[in-house]
Amino acid sequence: MLELLTGTGLAVAAGLNAYVPMLVLGLAGRFLDFVELPSAWAWLENEWVLLILGALLLIELVADKIPAVDSINDVVQSIVRPAAGGIVFGTGASTTTAAVTDPAAFFESSAWVPVVTGIVIALVVHGAKMFVRPAANALTAGAAAPVLSTGEDIGSLLFSLFAILIPILVIVALIGLVVLVISVFRRLRKQRRSVAPA
Repeated sequence: MLELLTGTGLAVAAGLNAYVPMLVLGLAGRFLDFVELPSAWAWLENEWVLLILGALLLIELVADKIPAVDSINDVVQSIVRPAAGGIVFGTGASTTTAAVTDPAAFFESSAWVPVVTGIVIALVVHGAKMFVRPAANALTAGAAAPVLSTGEDIGSLLFSLFAILIPILVIVALIGLVVLVISVFRRLRKQRRSVAPA
């Protein structure tokens, strides 16, 4: 159960920002004694991988806060975020990732299930984010981009930390995320109606 919550929290985080959960997971595996990544995913702890993830995160943090550039970034990230979701969910569900090093065994066993689950979770979160961003930018003349992006970055970090340190809080965070998304959709719909010509 806790592995499922860990994987889910990390995949949701990847849907918001691909690099945050991978970097948090790699740093946790490298520096925290109580976090041991499965051998198939130990490359996340490599210092070069961590440096590359850190550099990619910095680029993402800047690009995602600029109106119009954030929408282009979201299109590019449509591949990266689900892939990251698959990696981090697969890592979180550590009991089923041993076959990743052997592709034939990977598909013959059920080892692919957590990876595909993570891809789907991250893709759904990313899709919701891609849907909200252009509408919010259009209604606010771009002012929403840095605010939403900062909120997504913080959310990604919180989901990552909860997933690793206190997986049960992932449930609370998921409920909060659903409530937040629903309220944003309602607010955008209400603003669109008020802006539309009579």
